Amino acid sequence: MILTKVQYDEIAQCLVSVPPTRQSLRKLKQRFPSQSQATLLSIFSQEYQKHIKRTHAKHHTSEAIESYYQRYLNGVGRNGAAPVLLELANEVDYAPSLMARIILERFLQEHEETPPSKSVINSMLRDPSQIPDGVLANQVYQCIVNDCCYGPLVDCIKHAIGHEHEVLLRDMLLEKNLSFLDEDQLRAKGYDKTPDFILQVPVVMLCPLAVEGHIIHWIESKASFGDECSHHAYLHDQFWSYWNRFGPGLVIYWYGFIQELDCNRERGILLKACFPTDIVTLCHSVPCP
Repeated sequence: MILTKVQYDEIAQCLVSVPPTRQSLRKLKQRFPSQSQATLLSIFSQEYQKHIKRTHAKHHTSEAIESYYQRYLNGVGRNGAAPVLLELANEVDYAPSLMARIILERFLQEHEETPPSKSVINSMLRDPSQIPDGVLANQVYQCIVNDCCYGPLVDCIKHAIGHEHEVLLRDMLLEKNLSFLDEDQLRAKGYDKTPDFILQVPVVMLCPLAVEGHIIHWIESKASFGDECSHHAYLHDQFWSYWNRFGPGLVIYWYGFIQELDCNRERGILLKACFPTDIVTLCHSVPCP
């Protein structure tokens, strides 16, 4: 789904005053019925992450942490079965999984002899049964399963979706009888920053493809929506590096992108929202050595 900047801004504006819940996502779908659920979810998640980054610091002052911890203790003291942490996170407009991390770290600092390591915290968040307090373990679990933008559950889902789309792209390349090297093969050859697929011919020479009159040597799969923030970060951290090393390439944003961002075609980076059907290898149209 390709959106104009105006269309995207309209969706983003609707997210300013809504909490990051599945109920909010359903309302967003009702407001924009022509947009796919996957596209709206990706935009929803990205906009909320921007908000969290802007407000992250205020939740991590020593005063804020102590206030949240005391409110947690008072809440579970009254009713340990109530979703105290989840309600606290929603009240102060912070991601439930991140609130769970704050309280868990504070609890362990109070009850352990040495400060908890990051790996220990991450392990407990992935498996709350490791937390040495049953009430807190249940509170953390409630935050993890009810967070649709952050946390280990969301990370696993995102990783699985990303892998699924890479496999889908691989199958499409094979269906087109296109020879390629994947990311693992490229890293085995010593490359550090690599796209998902480099296109090649059996003699291991790069075989460019023609897509809408443009030549591409590599394809990158992104199981997300391409907004301004994420796309500019990818350009800086990945795409221009690929271009410098391998030449022109194609980025597939499977959940769509802002139309105006597809402005680097003449410089060698194309954007698509699906696998192109109008591709031909140049070796089919010109004599190959």
